[in-house]
Amino acid sequence: MNDSRLPAGRTHADSTMTSIPTIYLNGEFMPLAEARVPVMDRGFLFGDGVYEVIPVYSRRPFRLDEHLGRLQRSLDGIRLANPLRGDAWTALIAQIIAANEGEDQQIYLQVTRGADGKRNHAFPKEIQPTVFVMSEPLLPPPAAQRAQGIAAISAADNRWHRCDIKATSLLANCLLRQRAIDAGCAETLLLRDGFLTEGAASNIFVVKNDVILAPPKNHLMLPGVTYDVILELAARHGLPHQARDVLEEEVRTADELWLTSSTKEVLPIVRLDDKPVGGGRPGPLYAQMLAWYQDYKRAVMRSHVDA
Repeated sequence: MNDSRLPAGRTHADSTMTSIPTIYLNGEFMPLAEARVPVMDRGFLFGDGVYEVIPVYSRRPFRLDEHLGRLQRSLDGIRLANPLRGDAWTALIAQIIAANEGEDQQIYLQVTRGADGKRNHAFPKEIQPTVFVMSEPLLPPPAAQRAQGIAAISAADNRWHRCDIKATSLLANCLLRQRAIDAGCAETLLLRDGFLTEGAASNIFVVKNDVILAPPKNHLMLPGVTYDVILELAARHGLPHQARDVLEEEVRTADELWLTSSTKEVLPIVRLDDKPVGGGRPGPLYAQMLAWYQDYKRAVMRSHVDA
């Protein structure tokens, strides 16, 4: 299906708000508890699918075109035709937002290759993709994390070489993130061949000698929308920054480390592998960037004006 129209199905978008989440699955809106996917779905069997997470502020999605563009690149990366055109995605996401409570939400959408009659690694010749969209509350990071910072560990980046594809097969990321949780930390910083790539579920920035360093966009990391916002704010306010390969040594001797994502915004990492980062507390550039980010959030994300 590659049609600008939404698939036929009942909608809850105009119904009274309820605490039971309303989701979309293959042409129908329904309560989350009623959703079912066939066990032969290739997303279930192989992780053969892609996903997106879109933050919603004051009931409107932030940078929707950029998120849908990344979805398209992920679909292209796994050779799966987009089941909906952009206008249909926009309408569908608007319906999910309207059908669920909360001024701030995070929209999760997933597209898998669909269900086949047999388990076979090769792509079926004719198959209908599975399309799933849901909403969850979007909560800001706890104030204590911004004020005190978070701890992280490091690990070898043992994932595949197409991390730019936002694929549903996230077992390696889950294992790496769990290592951080087991150590009482918030995130795992990933290192490959002596260079920083990203976090298990985030992008990572390094501050060294008052310069912001960011790993470059390539196949070894997933470039986040918040990653773009941070670099845009640095450029707007004249803060020196570079997107380039970042050495492990630069990470371990950083003056400041930051974690960014659509749901965590920007947070300071103050301990890495049980050693202090810089002075062991959020640094001055983080404080400045956080203020700029909060201003941007009020002026652009919530007001829905052009950046």
